Amino acid sequence: MFRATIAAVLFAIVTTPAIADVVKTEAAGFVVEKTVTIDASADTVWETLRAPQRWWSKEHTWSGDSANLYIDSQATGCFCEKLPGRGSVQHARLIFVDKGKMLRMEGAFGPLQGEAIVATMTFELSPEGDKATKVKMTYVAGGYSPTGFEKLAPLVDGVLGTQLDGLKTAAEAPPPAPVGPDDKK
Repeated sequence: MFRATIAAVLFAIVTTPAIADVVKTEAAGFVVEKTVTIDASADTVWETLRAPQRWWSKEHTWSGDSANLYIDSQATGCFCEKLPGRGSVQHARLIFVDKGKMLRMEGAFGPLQGEAIVATMTFELSPEGDKATKVKMTYVAGGYSPTGFEKLAPLVDGVLGTQLDGLKTAAEAPPPAPVGPDDKK
């Protein structure tokens, strides 16, 4: 199972157009960072960030369906996933929430969850003019990994690059058209 997961992650990296940057890798951990500018207000980006079902790749869920993801965006809240008919998964626990500015969560995502790894993901939002928002994502992981952090860092790098690209795409998408009484035919 674990090898299949690593193979899926490697495939995702090959097919991912934008990859985050591995800033540092050591025997005890790694740091991945990526910054993107999103052509949307900080409020729009914040609301999109809080709705992972809109931007997190279904290929990187346990259920195979991004619609099962949600964030309870308060400290001690959860970035979780429903496993219909089977249970649920806590991907991360929210530890710092500053509306429109910062969201920080603690959690070892995906196959890292089964290893002795502690990780923190931070999204920092800052305005770029009137109509854009800079988002800096940082993922710091440490502990023990039988796989080795030197091997894991580039895999995580690719997966997180995919997620940040998804956030950008979702936040920049036009809002859905309103549904009126005449549209329900």
